[in-house]
Amino acid sequence: MIQGSGRCHYHPERAGVGVCVECRRVICRECTTQFEGINRCASCLGQRLKALEGPGERRDWTVGHVMLALVGFGLVWGGVYLLAQVAS
Repeated sequence: MIQGSGRCHYHPERAGVGVCVECRRVICRECTTQFEGINRCASCLGQRLKALEGPGERRDWTVGHVMLALVGFGLVWGGVYLLAQVAS
């Protein structure tokens, strides 16, 4: 589809009735959804709703996470110990 042709980006056989404010694509009546008083296409609306949901589900620590934390702590502690030895 040629941008600005007045045809729906998702349905080229249909006339466009609006422009999505997120992706700036021409969209037809079936593709446009007003959310927060603004026209958005289904793809951009899905992204917007996902962003509004907030962070995903928090997961418990696995053995790998614990091992990584212990290695990180050991590296930090070892660095501090070496710096203390050099300073004295």
